[in-house]
Amino acid sequence: MTSTLQPVTTPEAVKRPGRWLALSVLVLAVLLVAVDATVLGLATPYISEDLAPSGTQLLWIGDVYSFVIAGLLVSMGSLGDRIGRKRILLCGATAFGAISVLNAYATTPETMIAARALLGVAGATLMPATLALIRNLFHDPRERSLAVGIWGAAASAGTAIGPITGGFLLEHFWWGSVFLINLPVMAVLVVVGVRTLPESRNPNPGPWDLASVVLSLVGMIGIVYAVKEAASHGLTGITLATGLLGASALYGFVRRQLTLPAPLLDMRLFRNRGFSGAVLADLLTILGLSGLVFFLSQYLQLVQGRRPFEAGLAELPAAVGAVAAGLLAGRAARRFSVRTVVTGGLAAIGLALAALTVVDRTTGYPLLGAALLVVGVGAGLSFTVTSDVILSSVPKEQAGAASAVSETAYELGAALGIAVLGSIVTGVYRGFAAPAGTPEAAHESLGGAVEAASHMPTAEAEHMLSSAREAFVDGLSLASGVGAAVLLATAAAAWFLLRGQRLGSTG
Repeated sequence: MTSTLQPVTTPEAVKRPGRWLALSVLVLAVLLVAVDATVLGLATPYISEDLAPSGTQLLWIGDVYSFVIAGLLVSMGSLGDRIGRKRILLCGATAFGAISVLNAYATTPETMIAARALLGVAGATLMPATLALIRNLFHDPRERSLAVGIWGAAASAGTAIGPITGGFLLEHFWWGSVFLINLPVMAVLVVVGVRTLPESRNPNPGPWDLASVVLSLVGMIGIVYAVKEAASHGLTGITLATGLLGASALYGFVRRQLTLPAPLLDMRLFRNRGFSGAVLADLLTILGLSGLVFFLSQYLQLVQGRRPFEAGLAELPAAVGAVAAGLLAGRAARRFSVRTVVTGGLAAIGLALAALTVVDRTTGYPLLGAALLVVGVGAGLSFTVTSDVILSSVPKEQAGAASAVSETAYELGAALGIAVLGSIVTGVYRGFAAPAGTPEAAHESLGGAVEAASHMPTAEAEHMLSSAREAFVDGLSLASGVGAAVLLATAAAAWFLLRGQRLGSTG
């Protein structure tokens, strides 16, 4: 089934006053989330040293945000459709800034995990609202493609700003400072957003079904937790029970949506092959990328010995490529085709990840930089076009729910990627050979090994660190190979699922 959005030709719809200024506010919200996601990876070695988390706790710090946000995105997107997307965006941004302070001053791994979970609750309000507001601000399909490209470019720019700013802060202040950079962005967003953003909502939304909210949250968290634990520790009775609980809750959620007169999520959206294909492409792409990206900052700092600011700059090519490709993606999709651009982008990421399977401790930057640039270009092309397809496939009244599905795929993929690929890295790493008397913490994470080495005799410390770094790189190489396989398979699937799909056009 081909989805073609017919343009609205009234001047009011095509040229809404102030739409580009309003878009700048939405860009700030995207930056808020993107910066937070990237600075965590850069700060991980310092968090490991200061809070001394176990390997499992370190993974929870990395992915609990995604667990919670994946479970709540659909509910929050639907809530925004009901109470107003501007209202939920501004409330969520305020909460996001406030909870960032709690992250900054966490003193134990448990507090950090709880703070990241609360940040997920606030973050779940932001991304669906931004995309939904774009759908309602820009009725002209070509303008909307450009707006989505700018939105995606802002997310990519955030991935560059985060590491560079974070690296500077980490070299001059304590690790908590990387979370406090959210505060000025949040303040500007709220002050400017109050004046420039138009309110929009579904005029006939129906009630917000609390039972559906609970089923969605339990289902998502149950499934993702079970995958993470099975990847880390094998299939146990508790893991299996949690997974079955999550699957049962999601089944109940789907059944309930099909019977409600005003569902939280209209399941009929998935009958559109383009919508379903775009969502699947997003999920599997992030799954292949996220686990690798989570550990790349540790590789640059703890294996290659780069300073935090230098590590941030080293990751810049990915953001540059994504920004450039995102701004051109809509035009490319119209000139060639949606499936050509998306499939090409996914294949490029897969090949770049395959190239990273040959990295070792002394790999030069030209290979790393080139691979990151290709990853950025591929992601910019793919994500921008799939977001546009998802928005174009639904009536504007359902924009929040549809955007939430897109973001849920993104966050679920991130959680699964960190769980599965991160567990591969951790599983390979834990088996490294170490001198007798090496603390157990050294086997939990590479950050733990660096900390343990500071309390050991020099010769033993150097031997232990060398072995630990070698094992970490072996795990990273294996995870890159798995990620490459996932991306190339996704590219093949997208070629068939997006057949005949087109973006809207003005003529």
